[in-house]
Amino acid sequence: MDLSPITDRLGDLPTAALLGLVTGIFFGVAAQRSAFCLRAATVEFSRRRLGPRMAVWLLAFSSAVIWVQAGWLFGLMDTNTARMMAVTGSVSGAIIGGLIFGAGMVLARGCPGRLLVLAATGNLRSILSGLLFAVTAQMTLYGWLAGARLELAQLWTTPGGRNVDLSVALGLPGWSALAVGLICAAFALFLARRNRIAPGILIFGAGVGVTVAIGYFLTFSLSQIAFDPVTVTSVTFTGPSANTLMAMLVPFDGWSFDLGLVPGVFIGSFLAAWAGGALRFEGFESAGQTRRAMVGAVMMGFGGMLAGGCSIGNGLSGTSVMALTAWVALFSMWIGGMATDRLIDQRGGEAV
Repeated sequence: MDLSPITDRLGDLPTAALLGLVTGIFFGVAAQRSAFCLRAATVEFSRRRLGPRMAVWLLAFSSAVIWVQAGWLFGLMDTNTARMMAVTGSVSGAIIGGLIFGAGMVLARGCPGRLLVLAATGNLRSILSGLLFAVTAQMTLYGWLAGARLELAQLWTTPGGRNVDLSVALGLPGWSALAVGLICAAFALFLARRNRIAPGILIFGAGVGVTVAIGYFLTFSLSQIAFDPVTVTSVTFTGPSANTLMAMLVPFDGWSFDLGLVPGVFIGSFLAAWAGGALRFEGFESAGQTRRAMVGAVMMGFGGMLAGGCSIGNGLSGTSVMALTAWVALFSMWIGGMATDRLIDQRGGEAV
């Protein structure tokens, strides 16, 4: 895709922000209409059900893997240039942070991406949780919690100053990741048929994964022509939420894909909810619900930053480029989420 006319008019970094805005709008629409949510899928699995939430999550996951890997095989992008692959990965951070994040998303009743989507529809619980998440993520990146993050992240890191491509580490052929995506997609469609999910929801669920590929394709194309350094990245919410918050509080420090992504998701979710008649104000129902949402948001902010990404940054964007730490973090998030559901929610607990 030739982005030269846009960069000539706007500049490299403003173009990156515009691409983030467009990607975010598409993601917001798809996520709102499909009700995509890792927390909901985790709870279903924890309660021994393979229901509609699991089907939608698997469809989004497989769609991201299929489109990104197909793009790599056909030369549309180089997955090795993705931000998550180009830096040292922390296996210990993925494990510990993933467990903390998974527990937090169950307590908060939504991952950061889902909270942002719900906030755009008028959910006041999600607005408070999202703000606490962003503040904690910023504190973990540069503030009081940065020391703890660094110590935990350095316990076990990947060698050579880069992350590890899981398919290469396992000695698998280049098409193996695409095959995994196709198998998961087939299983997702089987679950969708068994749960009688409407075709529209399936289309938007797959669209969540397609948006991840779009983000990668656009930022890779821009990086090939830009004079300024442009990061090859896609949809994630831990770092972008923290950066967007700081951009609103301190003197402006420059444009980036991240700064366009979060407003884009908000706009897309709002438009989708407005078109579907789903805009409504919702608040907390009890003091216990408020406490657990606040605790969960803080846990996600710290855990997501330690793990190198949230349930979407790791669970879709990271796994689709076969980053080892993303797969470890995703598995840990599932374990942390299921354990919290069984220990707290399935026992009828609310207070934290």
